[in-house]
Amino acid sequence: MTRLNKFTFSIKTRVSSIYRNLLELPTNEDIQRSFMGRYNQQVVSYVQNNSMKTEGKCHIYTFPYEFEYFYHLDNSFQRGMFHKVRYLTMYDRIAFEHKLFQIISEEFPFLEFLYILNPYPMQDKQSLFTLLTFPYLTLLDLKCAHVDYAELFLLKKNLHLPCLLNLAIKYESLTMITNNFTNNGTHFNFERLKSLDVCQSFVRPKNFRQYFPFL
Repeated sequence: MTRLNKFTFSIKTRVSSIYRNLLELPTNEDIQRSFMGRYNQQVVSYVQNNSMKTEGKCHIYTFPYEFEYFYHLDNSFQRGMFHKVRYLTMYDRIAFEHKLFQIISEEFPFLEFLYILNPYPMQDKQSLFTLLTFPYLTLLDLKCAHVDYAELFLLKKNLHLPCLLNLAIKYESLTMITNNFTNNGTHFNFERLKSLDVCQSFVRPKNFRQYFPFL
């Protein structure tokens, strides 16, 4: 390692304790100080504890971010441009809100694969929001997401997905956002889909092709 001139990394750790209020993680300031004078590269860190301090997560990475994958992004995410990332997973035990998705659409501009794992409903759904765009997104996985995220991503009034080809979603969520396939099919980001995974067998409604013309 004596000849190592550059070390590029992305490290995420998770720690837990069965005892309340006994888990103590270093602060972002502590982590930043530990890297001072060791690298010429910028190191970004963020730490998240749950409300009872029984579980914590820490993510540190060199910046600019050099990897195509970004795993388990959560609400403690620190902003920054991630031009090389193509594959993103999102996971948290706190609801994601529209503002976070706006940040992601701006700072992951070439994202192609997005997996959302969050069973909690969005809290701020009544505000007027800017239309979001994910211009290169080809795969969206909502199998482990609350129906609110399906409504956000799949209604054209909320989000523009010009390249979406593959969708994974719970059948229950699909029927809820389409009102049992009675809402106007042109209002959804379905027209280019070539694969649909609904996690169960189902009988296609008579107007199925109105929603999914290529399936």
